[in-house]
Amino acid sequence: MKVTKYTTLAFTMAGCLLLSSCDSFLDIQPVGKVIPNTLSEYRSLLTKAYQQPFNDRAICDMRTNDVIIKDDNHEQGVYGEIERWNDGSFKTSTYSFNWEVYYSIIYYANAIIDNKSKIKEGSREEIDQLVGEAYFLRGYIHFILVNLYGEPYGKKGPSKKAIPLKLDLDLEAIPTRNTVEEIYTAILDDIAKARTLINKETWEERYLYRFSVIAADAFASRVHLYMGKWEEAYAEAENALAKKSSLENLNEADSKMPNEYQSVEIINAYEQIQSSSTQRACWAGEELRKTYDTANDLRLKKYFGEPNKDGKYSIAKADGSSKYRCSFRTGEVYLNAAEAAARLNKLPEARKRLLQLMEKRYTPEGYAQKKKALDGMQRDELIKEILDERARELAFEGHRWFDLRRTTRPKMEKTLENKKFVLQQDDPRYTLRLPVSATEANPGLLN
Repeated sequence: MKVTKYTTLAFTMAGCLLLSSCDSFLDIQPVGKVIPNTLSEYRSLLTKAYQQPFNDRAICDMRTNDVIIKDDNHEQGVYGEIERWNDGSFKTSTYSFNWEVYYSIIYYANAIIDNKSKIKEGSREEIDQLVGEAYFLRGYIHFILVNLYGEPYGKKGPSKKAIPLKLDLDLEAIPTRNTVEEIYTAILDDIAKARTLINKETWEERYLYRFSVIAADAFASRVHLYMGKWEEAYAEAENALAKKSSLENLNEADSKMPNEYQSVEIINAYEQIQSSSTQRACWAGEELRKTYDTANDLRLKKYFGEPNKDGKYSIAKADGSSKYRCSFRTGEVYLNAAEAAARLNKLPEARKRLLQLMEKRYTPEGYAQKKKALDGMQRDELIKEILDERARELAFEGHRWFDLRRTTRPKMEKTLENKKFVLQQDDPRYTLRLPVSATEANPGLLN
């Protein structure tokens, strides 16, 4: 009960924090405020943070050609404008990308970090693990935010204003936006701090949502990949694979879906990427489906359902349940290592990691064909093959939009209801607008 009172207050405070000036918060006189003291109470607070739901990465898939919104009045009303990149729509039914929930999670993490020296009734190892997870969570949420609302990291990206960086509990400061570079610097700093504290290499199944040593390696690899720091991305991926390299073998009849939380690939099961509503709203995109080798790619039948009478395919890779919770898995880490190695012109290392994944995803005949083709590829062709394989492997897991942003930001076209919609090469709409609710409450976020 004590922790519930505190966490409810924390959520309210976080909402005020980023949506407006703090005048409204300062008028609140909380009754029955109880500050946690013990390790178990602070663990309950962090669990509350872990439980805050968001699935914007799945919604971002709707901006790609990987999925198609169903021709249904409700689904079109909620997601149709997102599918069309019509970010200036004033339709009240349109889904609004999250903002407040992310900063509420960051607030929880900051509450633990700021009070780390006051935590009682726990071993040093347990307290360190808890605080390390809080640093990791704060960094991870900033990472999602900057990839939704900030320019991609690149030649011009680092100096561009993105989102507010929140590293403390100060409720009086009116938030302003930090640059992309400042956000990424803080993310890397949080990962570094988390690594000095997190001591659980992995968690048992029931606690896989909690961050671990291997998850820190995987996260560091992903962050450096997004920054184009290939040496670091490759080294971190190899660190992770040295500790955990298992892959689901789709050649085996009893293999699990790779992104299932009970899969041998799962490193961390924090996020439920697809909710029941997003999974129900979409068909799998035919453009994506055509990229799979129909004769030899075992993922085709695994990831896609049976066609309906109109030839539309459902998404079988998730059912909107917590069974498919996945933030980090080894399949992604193999691809991180392969891409970074290829960009460094370490072609044998790139081929090795890509082929190790392919061996578990293709029939023996298909694998032999892929191996022969890869052996003849030079750097640029190999990088393209790795990116194509990444799109196939990580389909419907919330990676595609972010990957398009960080790499080529290509021109995309969609024909919907006999009308053509175009997202141009390097289109500004590859970066989402800040939510109207946030900018109306705090106009300073527009600066």
